[in-house]
Amino acid sequence: MSFFLGRGMRAPRLSGSSHGLPDHSGRPTAKRVPSRGIPDCNRTKSSACVEFLYKYMLRKILRVVFSLISIFALLWVACQWAVLSSARTFFAAGSDVSAPVAIVLGASVHEDGTPSDILADRLSVAADLYRDGNVAKVLASGDNGQDGYDEVNVMRTYLLNAGVAPEDLFLDHAGFDTFDSVYRARHVFGVTDAIIVTQSYHLPRALYLARSVGINATGVASDLQPYVKQTLFSIRESFARMKAVFDVTIGAKSKYLGDPIDISGDGRVTWDEGISSP
Repeated sequence: MSFFLGRGMRAPRLSGSSHGLPDHSGRPTAKRVPSRGIPDCNRTKSSACVEFLYKYMLRKILRVVFSLISIFALLWVACQWAVLSSARTFFAAGSDVSAPVAIVLGASVHEDGTPSDILADRLSVAADLYRDGNVAKVLASGDNGQDGYDEVNVMRTYLLNAGVAPEDLFLDHAGFDTFDSVYRARHVFGVTDAIIVTQSYHLPRALYLARSVGINATGVASDLQPYVKQTLFSIRESFARMKAVFDVTIGAKSKYLGDPIDISGDGRVTWDEGISSP
C-alpha cells in the first residue's frame, strides 16, 4: 500500500480499537467514549448512600427532638396544674384574714440599702397585717449569704419603721429561695400556721411548698402596683414551679438548718450581733 503513497506519508492503521472497526480477530471493538460529563458509577452510589444516611439521621434527630419537646411540654403543664391548684386560698391585700405569723418572702434590694418595689410592697402589706392585729409575729426571710448583699436587714429596717415591735420581728438569714424560706419556717422556727405575703404570681408556688412541709398556709397578695419586669417574672416563675414539684416529689430538704428558734419568743435573738432595736 505504501507503493501508492508519496514519500513521507504513512498508511492509516486499520485497527478498530478506537474507531469502532474490527480488529485483527474480526470482532468489532467498542467505541471509546470520553469520561468527561459521565458520572462514575461507584461515586454515584456512594453519594446516594451518604444522602440517604443524611436524610435518615435528620429524620431520626427531628423525631427525638420533637419527642423531648413533647415530654417537656407535658411535664410543664402538669407542674403548672399541680402548683396553681394551691392558689385557691389566697386573698388581696387588706382582706380580713389572720394567723399567728406572717412570713414575708425576700426579694432584691438596691445598692443604697433600700428595697425593690416588689419587696417594699410585701413589707408594706405585712406591716399592715401586724398593725391591724391580724398577725402577732412577722418572720422576714431573705438572702444574707454573701458580703455586700443583705436582704433581711433591709427588711428589718423597713418593718421597724412601719411599726412592727422589735420583739415581734424575726429574721431568717438563710431564706435563699422560696423552698428554703418555708422549710426553715417549719423546721427551725416551728411555724405551723401562717400567712405568706408575696405577689400573686409567686403565691401559688409559695403556698404549694409551705403546705408540702406541713404549714397550714394562707396567702395575701401584695400587688400594690404594676411591675416593670412582670412578664419576665411570670415566665421565670413558670419554670420555678417545675423545680418546686420536683423538690416535693423527691422529698428535698433545706441544706441550711440550725438550732430551733421559738417563734413565740423574742425576735431579737435572730438579729445580727451588735444590732439593737431603735
